[in-house]
Amino acid sequence: MSNVNIQQLESHESAPRKAWVMGIAAWLVPGLGHLLQGRWVRALLLGGAVWASFLGGLWMGGHLFAVAGTDQGPSALLQVPPMIANLGAGLLYIFCWLTGAGFADDPIHAARATFEYGNTFLLIAGLLNYLAMLDAFDIAAGRKS
Repeated sequence: MSNVNIQQLESHESAPRKAWVMGIAAWLVPGLGHLLQGRWVRALLLGGAVWASFLGGLWMGGHLFAVAGTDQGPSALLQVPPMIANLGAGLLYIFCWLTGAGFADDPIHAARATFEYGNTFLLIAGLLNYLAMLDAFDIAAGRKS
């Protein structure tokens, strides 16, 4: 091993426990990670955008994705990426999964003109919350101010 690699390993710090707690809190409840750190404006902007996108997506008749036991082969694999995106919304997704809201393959929802917009809003909510979670983690770890 060269001296550069050894120095990089010695100077590498692991993230403190607080950073992991903030990251998990930010994933569970959008905006909570920033709120716990006293970043009120970021909590309102990022958390509010996630909540508004998620609730707006449901209101527009969007569909939440999940891997179901009925899907087989490639069709089951096609459900995984959007499910991971939806799962980014944390407890919002889990609550909907437990209550069945947004998961039913209802032809009435698919017939709505806003159905695809709703899907997109739900996907964006989860992906945005992943970014907000990483931001809260980095702030707590001291990597970002």
